Amino acid sequence: MTVLVGLLLGMFLASLDQTIVSSSIYTIANDLNGLSLQAWATTAYLVTSTVSTPLYGKLSDIFGRRPLYLTAITIFLAGSIYAGSVHSMGELAVARGIQGLGAGGLMALGLAIIGDIVPLKDRGKYQGYFMSVFGVSSVLGPVVGGFFAGSGEILGITGWRWVFLVNIPIALAALAVVWIFLHLPAKHVRQKIDYYGAAAITLALVPLLIVAEQGRIWGWTSFESFLCYGLGVAGIVLFLLAEKRAGDSALIPLRFFRIPAFGISALLNFIIGIGMFGAIAMIPMYLQLVKGLTPTEAGLLMITFTVGILIGSISSGQAISRTGIYRIFPILGTFVLAVSSLAMGLSLGVDTSLLVPGGVTVAFGLGLGFCMQPLTLSMQMAVPPKDMGVGTSTAAFFRSMGGTVGTAVFISMLFANAADKIGSAMTAAAKDPAYLAVLKDPAVAKDPANAKLFDFFKNGANQDSLNDTSWLHHANETLTRPIREGFAESIDIVMLTAAVLVAAAFAISFLLPKGRLVDSREMPAALPE
Repeated sequence: MTVLVGLLLGMFLASLDQTIVSSSIYTIANDLNGLSLQAWATTAYLVTSTVSTPLYGKLSDIFGRRPLYLTAITIFLAGSIYAGSVHSMGELAVARGIQGLGAGGLMALGLAIIGDIVPLKDRGKYQGYFMSVFGVSSVLGPVVGGFFAGSGEILGITGWRWVFLVNIPIALAALAVVWIFLHLPAKHVRQKIDYYGAAAITLALVPLLIVAEQGRIWGWTSFESFLCYGLGVAGIVLFLLAEKRAGDSALIPLRFFRIPAFGISALLNFIIGIGMFGAIAMIPMYLQLVKGLTPTEAGLLMITFTVGILIGSISSGQAISRTGIYRIFPILGTFVLAVSSLAMGLSLGVDTSLLVPGGVTVAFGLGLGFCMQPLTLSMQMAVPPKDMGVGTSTAAFFRSMGGTVGTAVFISMLFANAADKIGSAMTAAAKDPAYLAVLKDPAVAKDPANAKLFDFFKNGANQDSLNDTSWLHHANETLTRPIREGFAESIDIVMLTAAVLVAAAFAISFLLPKGRLVDSREMPAALPE
């Protein structure tokens, strides 16, 4: 249990920092005079954490988990200290990249270590705690970030710097616990390191992750976007060739994908990652843009999401530990996710009670809890013990990739639809005498709170005018209603798209093999040659 606490602290740090910057980056960028560069602080973390995840998994299979895990915590700690002391957005992007290099190991190796030290009959229960911490910290990130960003100074240090400095005591505690209490057999397997595969996957992922984050700004058909597409495709081809050539020494041995449980679970992790981070992005958008909640209030309401993940992760983990049956949970989980996404897409409007998103997010979290942990177990059990790190890191890798794609694509879809929907809503409102009466009221026009709203009316709804909506909930409620309706309809489209995607995952989940999970240390998995 002591070791578990150290590993959970590591998972908490890595997943918290995926989302903690989202609500504080505007304040940070203004203070560092680099608003136009703010996206790179997020992108750098996502790129380095995603790319490094499979590297940690493979290297830990060769050199052992403990030294790699200690290295990951140390790198993450160094990145956090640097991020808390930067003086420009360029420096912050570098610091976030260093944090991501450590986070890739924290996300994957904790679950792999549990796979090493805990027998299968108990593993589901313990890994359920990890998935719960992952969900809780992902949702708490925007709340914590918003709190620090909104604080002037804490202990004489600018508030937003605590977004990164808060990691220091937690990382030191995790480092101390793992150093003192985690003792695994020394390992050094004589095996070639797949340098070509590592280089190729970096070439594939870095441009694709960058265009996923920046494509909305550059334009999806711009030269920069097509350059990233081309480099990404070339990297994928080179990676497949390198992995085929490397054989058993490969970063992610291709033969594992011929194992149904491994390949299908990897695909489901990717799709569920899209849905999870898409929902984490969309629901706060709805609560803030449409319902007028502050970032902190929206984050607190997202605790309902956390409740669902906690119930789903812990209950599925305990059930799998008792019975060894896991297939039913991804099937049930993807069904609940599809229904929840559909419910959000059909019900979220300007006048919807907050009880509706509160209840639906509990169900959404429950579906995620049923999926994430069993699918990780499935991939671990599909590979022999010597490849436990690869199996675990591959699960985290595909989920992280899905999350990056989901966040970028769904936010782009939201703003692409918002301009048209807002325009249509404003056209309809212009035919309403009551709306026109408020619009022509001299007192409304002279109110300073409505100044930016009237600027918006002059410029029309477009990408530039929607970049800053901070004025939306200070302006006249009647006049802003068409804008809020347009955002609500756009979010509905995004969630309906997510429902279709997760419904496909529901169909795919039936392809998972039937039967009970069997500990490969007791009954070695038979892998195709």
